[in-house]
Amino acid sequence: MFTIAALYHFTRFDDPASLRAPLQSACETLHITGSLLLAAEGINGTVAGSASNVATLLKTLRALPGCAALEHKESTATLPPFPRMKVKLKKEIVTMGKPDVNPQAQVGHYVDPAQWNELISAPDVAVIDTRNDYEVAIGSFEGAIDPQTRSFRDFPNWWEANKERFHNKRIAMFCTGGIRCEKSTNYLLGQGVEDVYHLKGGILKYLEDVPEENSKWQGDCFVFDARVSVQHGLAEGPHQLCYACRRPILPNDKKRPEYEHGVACHHCSAQTSEADKNRFRERQKQIHLARTRGETHMLGYDGS
Repeated sequence: MFTIAALYHFTRFDDPASLRAPLQSACETLHITGSLLLAAEGINGTVAGSASNVATLLKTLRALPGCAALEHKESTATLPPFPRMKVKLKKEIVTMGKPDVNPQAQVGHYVDPAQWNELISAPDVAVIDTRNDYEVAIGSFEGAIDPQTRSFRDFPNWWEANKERFHNKRIAMFCTGGIRCEKSTNYLLGQGVEDVYHLKGGILKYLEDVPEENSKWQGDCFVFDARVSVQHGLAEGPHQLCYACRRPILPNDKKRPEYEHGVACHHCSAQTSEADKNRFRERQKQIHLARTRGETHMLGYDGS
């Protein structure tokens, strides 16, 4: 059993590059896999390993400058969630493309999972899912608005084009673990929206805390590891990945004529050329060759 810790923390790192190598080394020593993103605005990531080693890493992370209050959400997986460990330097720990957005200055009102149902049921509240379209497609909250964005960078433009729809409305937003809402609520406050709320701990905390019989969540929640999706109680969901387009698919989708493992699924088959598909076939060949040699291919776990 693998322990998975999803975490983020906004703080000011004067020299994030100096943190990369020590964190990479610490993770490798602890046999931790996953990814950590470092930027001047803080840290974001999901990591996996034994429960004791993950706890040791979290202690190390909380010793970083300004990170004593770093929170994390924990779950488990039966298969290795990640193929390797990578600590990366980024301009933003979650990319919105708005340099003036600063969650450390101000964010919306946090709403605990226990109070979320009451809030989103109010007639003067508009509930907005800030995740990407492929995430929303497999599950969301009852009545939530899907902006149909392909990346978080698209959210500000979507808001600008649709803001008149929400005149005199309170805005409640949510995302997987909470990090995107830190930025989206700060952005809306900067746009003059007065009543902005977000789900504390994100969907993951809601699914962990709220019993299924009381839940307003419909479907499954996409996660960025080999589990692909989780359900109430953070149980592993039924989804798998298409390793061509990285979108979630169900086991029965593999029976569709468009599906070829690692090459195409019904989501992407018509969007790639035959040359693309041939490249993907060669990639799969290299993955299988690496596996027969007992190695982990650089592209990592592909679920086959």
